[in-house]
Amino acid sequence: MTVTVVATSAGGTYSATTSACNTAAGTRAFSLGAYPTGIDSTATKANGDSWSIDFSLRDAYNVALSSGALTATATNGALINFGTSGTTPTAGTTSTVVSTSIGVSGSSTVRVDQPTAGAPLTTTVTISYNGSVICTKTVTIRGSVDKLTIANVGTQKLNTSLGSAQWMYQEIGLFSAGLFTILATDSAGNIVATPASLGTFSMDATTTTPTIQGLTFPTLSSSNSSTDTARFTLGSFTCGAVAGSGSPVVVFTAAATGKITKSSPFTARCADDASTYTASFDKASYSNGDIATLTVQFLDSKGNKANNVTAYGASSIVVPMMTAVSSASATSVTKADGSLALTYTVGLAAAAATPGTYAGVVTFTAPA
Repeated sequence: MTVTVVATSAGGTYSATTSACNTAAGTRAFSLGAYPTGIDSTATKANGDSWSIDFSLRDAYNVALSSGALTATATNGALINFGTSGTTPTAGTTSTVVSTSIGVSGSSTVRVDQPTAGAPLTTTVTISYNGSVICTKTVTIRGSVDKLTIANVGTQKLNTSLGSAQWMYQEIGLFSAGLFTILATDSAGNIVATPASLGTFSMDATTTTPTIQGLTFPTLSSSNSSTDTARFTLGSFTCGAVAGSGSPVVVFTAAATGKITKSSPFTARCADDASTYTASFDKASYSNGDIATLTVQFLDSKGNKANNVTAYGASSIVVPMMTAVSSASATSVTKADGSLALTYTVGLAAAAATPGTYAGVVTFTAPA
């Protein structure tokens, strides 16, 4: 038996040091051992999900407090409700709850829900015990898909529907087939993951043309993180036999509600593989120490800017009095406009540039 003698007892009085309060994904019982104080959940909650704020109130000697006046309030109309350890509380009906019967002498939780289905929610929940604030937590629940943003659009090869994994890698760092990205957000701008269970993507049939004949969506979004490449749904478009462009529209239909969200029209271009190319610098003359940009423009047999599905192949580029900063990889593809930009520093490290006119040689194996 251990006996502690103090001048004034701290027993029965709330202690922040020994108590715990954490956000938790979902609605579940609190576990002090598994969720020590200050370790909040890093999860993101989708539309229709709920948050839990788990807490355990103890005195300075780590003894559970007796029942007292517990109050919880939430901003922005969030619906909250108390629950006790070992149970899953039901959804609340108000933004303020008061209880004297919740088991403070054990562990408790506050469940947080959206006040309006489909509407995003960010709320700050404050929990008080006998008039003293013991915990303040801010949580977000995402809303339903409200906006589709199309970006990173490439140029498709004629008579082709598949995208380019190399193109997606160069644009967003994800090596997966596609020719454009779709970012779904709710009405507050929060990123919304769009797995198959949430809904389906399609093309607005009224935007189909002989040039842009359809859309496919080979990879669906699976992350709500703004730094994760999985936040994007990858799309591709099917081109006909003639080069040109169209303005397709992406449609997302929510599985649960049937809500339809459409993107703005975006320009989708079709072209054949490269047949010819030209090379030019960004200036007619340079001084020692300048930065030079060499642009190679690839054209198909009809003079259209080539697609960026087919790699431009191996190359040999010799430019006197310049040192390459970037190089052309045989497996890479061009920009969406069929061009490739390479950067050089002008002059030599060991000697100053010699004034004069020099010839450079630019050779690609495809096209020969």
